[in-house]
Amino acid sequence: MTYAESGRELTLLKRKVETAWLNEVSSVALQQALRDLQAAFNNFFEKRTGYPSFKKKSQRATARYTGSAFRFEPSNRRLILAKLGVLRIKWDRPLPAPPSSVTVIRQPSGRFFVSFVVDVQVEPLPQTGQEVGIDFGVARLATLSTGERIGNPRHLHRRQSQLALLQRRLARKKKGSKRRMLAKRAVARCHQKIADARKDALHKLTTRLVCDFDVISIEDLNLRGMVKNHALARSLSDAGIGMVMRMLNEKAGRYGKEIRRCDRFFPSSKMCSGCGYIVSTLPLSIREWTCPQCSVVHDRDENAAKNILAAGQAVSARGVDVRPVRASA
Repeated sequence: MTYAESGRELTLLKRKVETAWLNEVSSVALQQALRDLQAAFNNFFEKRTGYPSFKKKSQRATARYTGSAFRFEPSNRRLILAKLGVLRIKWDRPLPAPPSSVTVIRQPSGRFFVSFVVDVQVEPLPQTGQEVGIDFGVARLATLSTGERIGNPRHLHRRQSQLALLQRRLARKKKGSKRRMLAKRAVARCHQKIADARKDALHKLTTRLVCDFDVISIEDLNLRGMVKNHALARSLSDAGIGMVMRMLNEKAGRYGKEIRRCDRFFPSSKMCSGCGYIVSTLPLSIREWTCPQCSVVHDRDENAAKNILAAGQAVSARGVDVRPVRASA
């Protein structure tokens, strides 16, 4: 069904007695839901994603309002939505410009948020003239070519026992009962705290990196393939390496900085950053190794970060997917 056809069906549903509750909410929010459905099917038919799935009531839910369905009063910061009235909002920041649309978000934990779409002009950050290579990992979240080491907070690991307790309580509750609903919400709140802590730490890290460096070189990791390793899947997801890369790309583009990616098959850990010698094997259990050719002792991650920086500079000079040719052992 196209958007026009689903819109006509929606009008007929509003006239039926068993679905008359559709008239209790704004028609704009319902129409935006149909537009999202149409976009999901377009992405499926163009093979960009899988077949659209139904949303559960207990999961994240949104309602989007365009300009005709809300009124915002900047003087007293009052938000009025169609058929809902004035919302009681605890504001975390002033709006920089009049909003073009408003989205009300309900999270599984029971928290509600209001998201505004505004048009703003972002000023580029001042240039520092500094470049850095970053090696991401699990033992340490990131190691910089400057020698700085950023630890992995392991947010999920810290709350693992609490989460397991709440999940055991949920498993004992009768399906459909109110106590099961409350237990499910408690599990969702625990997951939300973990996600909030991880996102807060990664935002602070990526903002600092973008402010301090003009060029950031990273490795093009196959995270989807790495997560298939069941021995590393939980630790990789807890570290949030993919989230760090997305944040870096977004903030670098916003503030006029540059992200360089080196080839995922580049031997950053096995190659000596001093002489270019490549060892044949280097298991993950080995965190320090000595170059057989120049006798330099390397920290595995710091050496990889230096090689990633050099590879990023080569990518800028000669093109993408540059791998230096070295004699290997």
